Amino acid sequence: MISAYHAKYYAHELTRRHTADGVDRLSQSLFDASVDLNPHQIDAALFALRNPLQEGVLLADEVGLGKTIEASLVVCQYWAERRRRLLVICPASLRKQWAQELHDKFAVPTTVVDAVSLRKKSAGDILSTLQGMVGKAVIIMSYQFAAKLEAELRAVPWDVVVIDEAHKLRNAHRASNRTGQALKRALHGRKKLLLTATPLQNSLIELYGLSTLIDEHLFGDETAFRKQFMNSATGMDELRERLGSFTKRTLRRDVLEYIKYTERKALTQPFNPTDDEQALYERISAFLQKEDSYALPKQHRHLTSLILRKLLASSSHAVAATLITIRERLQNLLAAGATEDDGTELVEQLIAEDDLEHDYLDEEASEDEESSRPLLPRSAEDGKPNPNATSIFISAEIEELSAFIDAAQALQTDTKAQALLKALMLGFGKMAELRAPRKAIIFTESRRTQEYLHRFLSANGYTGKLVLFSGANTHDESTAIYQRWLAEFKGTDRITGSPQVDRRTALIDHFRRDDGTGAEIMIATEAAAEGVNLQFCALIINYDLPWNPQRVEQRIGRCHRYGQRYDVVVINFLNTRNQADQRVLELLTEKFSLFSGVFGASDEVLGRIEGGLDFEKRVLQIYDTCRQPEQIEAAFNKLQTELEDVIADRVKDTQFQLLENFDEDVHDRLKLRLDEAEARLDKLGRWFWGVTRYALSERARFDEQSYAFSLSTPPDRIAPGRYQLIRGAAQPDMLAHAYRLSHPLGEWSIDASLVAPTPAATVKLDYVKHGARISVVEKLRGKSGWLTLARLEVTAFETSEALLFSGLTDDGEPLDQETCEKLMSIPSAGEPVALHSAVPHALAANSQRAVAATIAQVLEANQRLFNEEREKLERWADDKLLAAEDALKNTKARIAQLKRDARKAATLQEQEGIQRELSELERKQRRLRQEIFTVEDEIIAKRDELIASLQQRLQEKTSSETLFSIRWQVA
Repeated sequence: MISAYHAKYYAHELTRRHTADGVDRLSQSLFDASVDLNPHQIDAALFALRNPLQEGVLLADEVGLGKTIEASLVVCQYWAERRRRLLVICPASLRKQWAQELHDKFAVPTTVVDAVSLRKKSAGDILSTLQGMVGKAVIIMSYQFAAKLEAELRAVPWDVVVIDEAHKLRNAHRASNRTGQALKRALHGRKKLLLTATPLQNSLIELYGLSTLIDEHLFGDETAFRKQFMNSATGMDELRERLGSFTKRTLRRDVLEYIKYTERKALTQPFNPTDDEQALYERISAFLQKEDSYALPKQHRHLTSLILRKLLASSSHAVAATLITIRERLQNLLAAGATEDDGTELVEQLIAEDDLEHDYLDEEASEDEESSRPLLPRSAEDGKPNPNATSIFISAEIEELSAFIDAAQALQTDTKAQALLKALMLGFGKMAELRAPRKAIIFTESRRTQEYLHRFLSANGYTGKLVLFSGANTHDESTAIYQRWLAEFKGTDRITGSPQVDRRTALIDHFRRDDGTGAEIMIATEAAAEGVNLQFCALIINYDLPWNPQRVEQRIGRCHRYGQRYDVVVINFLNTRNQADQRVLELLTEKFSLFSGVFGASDEVLGRIEGGLDFEKRVLQIYDTCRQPEQIEAAFNKLQTELEDVIADRVKDTQFQLLENFDEDVHDRLKLRLDEAEARLDKLGRWFWGVTRYALSERARFDEQSYAFSLSTPPDRIAPGRYQLIRGAAQPDMLAHAYRLSHPLGEWSIDASLVAPTPAATVKLDYVKHGARISVVEKLRGKSGWLTLARLEVTAFETSEALLFSGLTDDGEPLDQETCEKLMSIPSAGEPVALHSAVPHALAANSQRAVAATIAQVLEANQRLFNEEREKLERWADDKLLAAEDALKNTKARIAQLKRDARKAATLQEQEGIQRELSELERKQRRLRQEIFTVEDEIIAKRDELIASLQQRLQEKTSSETLFSIRWQVA
């Protein structure tokens, strides 16, 4: 049986706060995680928790290694420690994914906060409404919304803030970066976890930008950073050391021993357009190549042309509908007697109508789009605009567009759609070979094409097997799926109350179902390429292939990710009559390695192309300017050569030098982490089960074999029924309640055990009932003695607790901590017997010595952490002084040069000019000298002030109490 003494000890072990130098610190979050954790994830989470004085860290693992899991471990641990002012800031499209990860895998409640949810929960002003949510759930919000709530976020003392996709804030140090600046101000002084797979994309200054978001004292100012680390060949080792204090990066090759990735397999589905289809393509392509056109607005010529090119390759239905929109604009211009508008409204309309990528809206008109073509037809006499000529010009374009529309609508055959049927047959055949689920996601770049394919596939054998996924998700069939989902999950926390979020979840759930009632095929626009986990699907069909390699990688990454059990098949369409399309596919396949192998494109390669939009522009330029096969060939050869240079750029080498792990013992360290974690979890499982057996002994019937129990008399507000203790990703009995530390019943059981009455007593321990052999306890069979348990609490930078045993045999032999812990793992035999004799003096003295020794260890560890932070501040002060002294040094050098020039001056006028500049520089030199003394005083004062505040936090407070003392007997 489990006595009150066992239960109290176990409950204190389950709730105590550890220092962050070992796996013990993550005990609660590791135990509650419904996911098979990998050692590098444990290592990263401990790195984030290591120093409570740090304002944050950057977790920069390569794609697919589970940075979300690493951050979730930290968030879950804070939650378990009752520090629950927790915030996640991420791109809007990832909010629901974060909410699901934390809820499903860590049982942590979440709230997605946006304007709608704030209005619904309004409790007066925004701050009081937000404060009403904080502590009850992890708050999740988008970058843009967080920036708008700058003042409110600043007023909340967050325990930790996670910032996902942090590379989007790499320019946060610039005054022009409004979102970055707002978040810096809002989160100043708060603990932050930045997550990104691409911490260094184009320049070292990006690392500086990210560092300022974490802590403005990691480096000096931007000028000093550039001088020390960018304009000097000698600063790389120091930079690596300083980055290593707050940056953790694990590569996929480091963890192959623990994670088995599936492969990508590429297939090509060729199609050969009919003569009519090819003729339409060539006519519209020639139109797009015209230098002057009112259909393509001057200010957005690039974007309009890009959109039309993509839709032209997508389907005749998509391009015809878009041409109708463009024609309507020209007709409105003609009717209004206008010459030309800026085209912004048109571009926004096209993007909205076809659910295209919103990145395009952020694109500014490039310099070459400032238009070399004539703005308007002009009269020969005065060069002024000629309205009549303009009307004729626009009317001619309307006729030309009408002819294209008629030709598109008259097409009898859609060769590409017919090829899709073959691609599905081929892909599902591969799924059968792999024994993978019969699921396929078809990506298209147009909502109109998406809806057309829905009609086409429905008419060709796939009725009832399709689901659409887009930005709006308002299709009639999607709405019906959503309504059924709402009815199914009514009254559960699966429904968030946000229609946009819930529609997405409903459609993905419908696609995931494998009971015959779900969809086999999801037809998706780019909205499904970001922030959606589809690892239950292993077949991707790129009906339209983006030119942007990052978009392609994002699409594949939805399915080919950690957790995918099957090789992922990627099918790309190839127009055999289009040489440019063939070369784009070749570049994406061979240079970016997107479609084959274990990993796909590397972060470095994708990161080097500046979001992929530059590459996209270059491809568009080739389509728009090259007409003959030899021109297309030459242009793509040139692009390929430039691409090879970019991929081989020194930034890749720099990232290798700065951020990759050179430790020879990395595998040993990770293996040790895993072994420690598994051993700790075994202990936690035994302790938690023991606490539960004690607290619910009168309320439940226990099934020891399954670690389950039937709760018949529940505490208040807790449901009766079957509960099962779970650990890891699998729960054997899906009908039982998942029983965790963080479950209200688990917390109730622990709380009940913490306050269990434990007066001095004799406790008999039944060694035989334990089952397993414990050699140190076996030696004590037939013996008896004393044991006392003290709880020590030390508060400095953070509060940590220690549970310290002291033990003696009746022969006077002392028992060490490990032996006492083993003794308390042996179940008791019968009820404890009250004891009236006093605890031996030697036992109490041993306990006091153990407390004193532990306090000394904690003090020493805290001093090390303090020294790290003080050294950081010393370096920051040196950086700042360097920048001030550099300006003086440059001025001195210029003065010396001018004096040399003065000696060589050939004329009085030249001499006079040099003297004037010299006098001005000497005045500047005196001013800079005075400023340096002032700046030096200010910097040193600031440094001393920061160190003093650290010193203040170093003041330890200690307290200890004896939890119980017993006489033990081992039977």
